[in-house]
Amino acid sequence: MRKLVQVPILGALALMPSAALADIPDPVRAMIDAAIATGDADKVATVIDLAKATNPDDAAEIDAIAADFTAEQETLAAAEAAEQEEAIRNAGIFENWTGQGQLGAFRSTGNASNTGVTAGLSLERVGIKWRHKLTGLVDYQESQGVTTREQFLAAYEANYNISPRLFAYGLAQWERDTFQGFSARYSASGGLGYRVIDNEKMQLAVKAGPAYRQTEFVDGTSDSSIAGLAALDFDWKISDNLTFTDDAAAFIQSGNSTYTNTAGITAALGGGLSASASYTIEHDTNPPPGAVRTDTLSRITLNYDF
Repeated sequence: MRKLVQVPILGALALMPSAALADIPDPVRAMIDAAIATGDADKVATVIDLAKATNPDDAAEIDAIAADFTAEQETLAAAEAAEQEEAIRNAGIFENWTGQGQLGAFRSTGNASNTGVTAGLSLERVGIKWRHKLTGLVDYQESQGVTTREQFLAAYEANYNISPRLFAYGLAQWERDTFQGFSARYSASGGLGYRVIDNEKMQLAVKAGPAYRQTEFVDGTSDSSIAGLAALDFDWKISDNLTFTDDAAAFIQSGNSTYTNTAGITAALGGGLSASASYTIEHDTNPPPGAVRTDTLSRITLNYDF
């Protein structure tokens, strides 16, 4: 949309008569006009530099043209940002969601050593102050009619931006893993987070706060306790088509603390498709009798962004 507005305005700017332009040789003026008409700031900067290098006596006039172009660019950017913000504010609850679906295979070791199928879905909605994220993940395998792996996870997290880097969060999570000894584990946490690194290539966010966990074991018993949550979320865009991610979390409590870490790499395939390989380690300090402390899970998935 920006180009539809930008090119006519910038084209008109390039054709506006001025005393400064009149002093610049016609070929140089034509070159500058052509660059401005494209609306490409990098191209305009290159042409301006060349024009000044070849016509040093006209540097002041050329700088004036560059300043006019920059001011027009800033006006257009501000108008576009305001339009986008207004659209976000007026969006309905089911609008502006993006997501990713996953389907693939996994290899696990620990409480169960096998290969099976994994599927996942994540949805995210980013607003002016709020961000909502829904996550679902299933790992499942049957061998000769017997279930040998059954792990489910569903989570909802809301973030509220207090400042560009500081945010408050709320998290609700449900898990099921009978091979780790529990039929259901509910977790809820709220606290503060901080974006330590936040640029186009790399993002690192940390968060921490009190938590509450209730666990229902496969033997029919249950346990609930107050805990603390500390977590980090790291994303590194290595190149246009390759991204490395690492997500770690620790639920610390008396009795049994849980530590998880998932590291992965994703390669874009084009058309909204990508392929991912990830490795997850989950460690419980005091698991139920018969369960080992550490589980690992290697996943290879094909993803579709929508």
